Amino acid sequence: MRFDVVVIGGGLAGLSCAIAVAEQGKRCAVVSSGQSALYFSSGSLDLLARLPDGTPVEMPLAALPQLAQQAPQHPYALIGPGRVAALSAAAQRLLARCGLQLQGEGANNHLRITPLGTRRATWLSPQAIPTLPLTGQLPWRRIAVIGIEGFLDFQPQMAADSLSRELGVETEVAYLHMPALDRLRNNPSEFRAVNIARVLDLMESLPPMAEELRRLAGEADALFLPACLGLEDDASLAVLQDAVGKPIRLLPTLPPSVPGMRLHQALRRRFQQLGGVFMPGDSVLRAECEAGRVTGLYTRNHGDIPLRAQQVVLASGSFFSNGLVADFDGVREPIFGLDVHSRADRADWSRRELFAPQPYLQFGVRTDGRLRAMKQGMPFDNLYAIGAVAGGYDPLQQGCGAGVSLIGALHVAQQIAAEENA
Repeated sequence: MRFDVVVIGGGLAGLSCAIAVAEQGKRCAVVSSGQSALYFSSGSLDLLARLPDGTPVEMPLAALPQLAQQAPQHPYALIGPGRVAALSAAAQRLLARCGLQLQGEGANNHLRITPLGTRRATWLSPQAIPTLPLTGQLPWRRIAVIGIEGFLDFQPQMAADSLSRELGVETEVAYLHMPALDRLRNNPSEFRAVNIARVLDLMESLPPMAEELRRLAGEADALFLPACLGLEDDASLAVLQDAVGKPIRLLPTLPPSVPGMRLHQALRRRFQQLGGVFMPGDSVLRAECEAGRVTGLYTRNHGDIPLRAQQVVLASGSFFSNGLVADFDGVREPIFGLDVHSRADRADWSRRELFAPQPYLQFGVRTDGRLRAMKQGMPFDNLYAIGAVAGGYDPLQQGCGAGVSLIGALHVAQQIAAEENA
């Protein structure tokens, strides 16, 4: 099977790159081995929250030169501050074309409210997530934090306590009881955010839910609920807000995350609308390479029938997705045997302090400035590495994982277009 581009990995980086090349009119396939890491995300997207030395970042784009000085191998440093700024704007436009309405901008971070009621700096957030400026306050002084009876993946009391302590707002806690959820509630393994959303998003569920929320809201100015609503879009939330007559905001829950799933589904839908071929439940087992080029990919489902493409993009994720593998001999990239940022001594892979920056999070494939993957110190002509599989950055401590994925994806799509034009 022949394609212009084959992308290995169906997460944020892989799908974003695939969409960008498909929009150029190229025939693209995505090989996705399993559930995307987006299913475990909050739905918010980080660009840059901290510099490697720990300095908080308020204006991500303005901080890029400092980042390049402190971490020359960071993907942003390899791409270049000017291109990162342009690509961050292009990423927002791509997400909008996928039907995603997000709040935020690259020039300034904002704060989103986490499920624990704390604040976290980020770049883009779904409209339903409560946010505030870095130096501002929430627009409501009294908030009702409402859980769902029997739902253990969200603890409203913890969120309410943090909101009161950190933001000085008055909070009250209540629990929503919906008879429509009784069937799910009787089976704890099924009583998860996604299954709840499938019930609550039904139009017949909204009137009784609105009636119950009006009763529980009391004198509150706004309501915070777990994100068990809006699996496809915000239509059900809009209906509910109009019926209750007060702002309703959603806090992400433990995985699987409804906002994260919605983000993934929107990306996949856009890719397939463009004619892209999505291969779920498949994985690349080995590759044929010749003279610095990838000439064929062999997958689990296609046996001895290779996938052939002019360009290949590796977006297979980090350890979580088996894009990187750690064993007694070190850390390796399992498909191509690429050069990897790592440390030889296993004792140096982690630190004892749980919340300290962990060195292993910066492990990943080495790339050049075009994000071409390196092997034995030389870049492949037609193999790129993007997203969590790439090394040189700490997505958690630096708060840049989603930005690296999106910006790297669009950077590579532009490299592919430039090469084709040349």
